Amino acid sequence: MHSKIVGGSTAARVIACPGSVALVQAAPPQAESKYAAEGTFLHAAITALLEDAERLPMTDEQRDNKIAPALELLDQVDPDRDMEFRTEVRVDFGDFLPGVFGSVDLLGKIGRRAIVLDWKFGDGVVVEAEENKQLMFYAAAARRSAPWAFEGVDEVELVIIQPPMIKRWVTTIARISRFEDQLDAAVQEAKQPNAMLQTGDHCRWCTAKPTCPMMTGAADRAVKVKFDALDKAQIAIYLQQADMLDGWISDLRELAQRALDNGQVIPGYKLVAKRGTRKWLDEDKARAALIEAGLQDPDVTTLVSPAVAEKKLKRLPDGLTVSVSSGNTMAPDSDPRPAVLQLGQLLKKVL
Repeated sequence: MHSKIVGGSTAARVIACPGSVALVQAAPPQAESKYAAEGTFLHAAITALLEDAERLPMTDEQRDNKIAPALELLDQVDPDRDMEFRTEVRVDFGDFLPGVFGSVDLLGKIGRRAIVLDWKFGDGVVVEAEENKQLMFYAAAARRSAPWAFEGVDEVELVIIQPPMIKRWVTTIARISRFEDQLDAAVQEAKQPNAMLQTGDHCRWCTAKPTCPMMTGAADRAVKVKFDALDKAQIAIYLQQADMLDGWISDLRELAQRALDNGQVIPGYKLVAKRGTRKWLDEDKARAALIEAGLQDPDVTTLVSPAVAEKKLKRLPDGLTVSVSSGNTMAPDSDPRPAVLQLGQLLKKVL
């Protein structure tokens, strides 16, 4: 359970796209899926076990593949059973962010370390603990509303238990404070009538996608209307700026290409061979083979390109051509072409 403004599960979206708050509030409520319903049940079941409450009936699959492994992973966080903890803790920001609250699955403390833990029982996307905005939301809210967990604490451990995996990340109180400032800025921005909208990974679970102007194309159409209404003198100024940017972009690409050519690393990019062009492996052998295949002068006299000869013959004899790349070019890491292994880099690895 969390507020309609922002909660743990929506913190990443609201920070990235403050304008989504108003859109989600106006969107019709969605029916709970069977996966969400099972997740809710498993949360309740593990909470009951930890609190020594009445156990909930569950299937063998739920017990053996979800609950039992989750409890075993919890032992990695608290191997000596020293942790003081509470489950399903409602946390909020008080007067700092009125109306903003959430519920953390498990809040605990071991020595001078606060523990903020979230159960994930889904089998889909693996959730990481490092820089996890949901857990940082809970940590920031708990500092204000559950002081017992943070008194005398020097560090905060964020934990995701997603059977059969556990993800753990230890951070500082200062990092949680910076997150709190970031969240505050997003919440204040969300209150503005034209709050920023931004697409990204956070859109995946956003219930406002069907009406979001960034998703429907309405934003692009609005931008076009604004451009159409621009003063012509202003257009001239923008064109001058565009020319400068074109030059800057060209120089930047040249600089990056040169760095890659020299064996340096540009994160996210690699060198790949340009598309190869077919050449005759031996022009004299090619000429003789083409005549034998039925190609007549004047084509053979001038020895046309492999592409032209193939068009006339429908199929070239084997062994006449070789693909030759005209050089290397820069491409993103996502490009399916293999990276070019440069001799200099190979020698460095060997030596």
